[in-house]
Amino acid sequence: MEIVIAKRAGFCFGVKRAVDMAFGEAQKKGRKVCTLGPIIHNPQVVEKLRLAGVEPVEDPVDADAVLIRTHGVPEHVMEDLKKRNIEIIDATCPFVKKAQYYAKLLRQEGYQVIILGDSEHPEVKGILSYAGDNAVVVNGNNLNMPRLKDRVGIVVQTTQPIEALRRAIDKLIQNVKELKVYNTICNSTALRLKETEEIANKVEVMIVVGGKNSANTKQLANLCRGLGKKTLHIEEVSELRKEMFDGIKSVGITAGASTPSWIIDEVVQWLQLLN
Repeated sequence: MEIVIAKRAGFCFGVKRAVDMAFGEAQKKGRKVCTLGPIIHNPQVVEKLRLAGVEPVEDPVDADAVLIRTHGVPEHVMEDLKKRNIEIIDATCPFVKKAQYYAKLLRQEGYQVIILGDSEHPEVKGILSYAGDNAVVVNGNNLNMPRLKDRVGIVVQTTQPIEALRRAIDKLIQNVKELKVYNTICNSTALRLKETEEIANKVEVMIVVGGKNSANTKQLANLCRGLGKKTLHIEEVSELRKEMFDGIKSVGITAGASTPSWIIDEVVQWLQLLN
């Protein structure tokens, strides 16, 4: 059986940076360090960090230091932490920081801010807090636009596909007098999607490895399914069964930006044993 592995599968820059920071803090003894919510959308990594002494919490009541997750936090949460006697270790992805910055800039310049993304995602909730009271979150799959002001600015959840931004611009430009767009999509997301599509078109089955609550991992799985490909979205190798690959001669493997290499390696090794 041929196994094709995506070169960009696994940790993106922002996730690797945050996880390295967290494990680095875990090695420092004599103080309690926690993360404000799960550091990334991967339960295996979160559990590994917890065992190392860095636990996810909703409120760092008795912590000496708190690590801000890759998705960032709302502005008022950051301001509240600064008022406490707690060291803040900011592991927010630099690309998410940029989206927060542009949302605030648009607000200050008098634009109504449109955030393209998932309103329930922690990254979007954080960006929204910088965007002002009249900001609106629009889902890329359902572009129902509310009543808008004449001057509108767009920022985008970093893991959104570029096609969603194109559709939003096409719709907005018909309804506003002035439109300002900041493309805050992470290039890593677009490249990962492109590579996944190329592999999916060459193989019989696609395995997408990553957290079931990871937005970009679900996006990869949906892409593969949309191409008519048999798609297995798994978090761990234990979810695979030999009978899933009966008669299969080619398998592609891709993974979300928050999936560690060791989980991907386990999947590859398991498949190699089938040969």
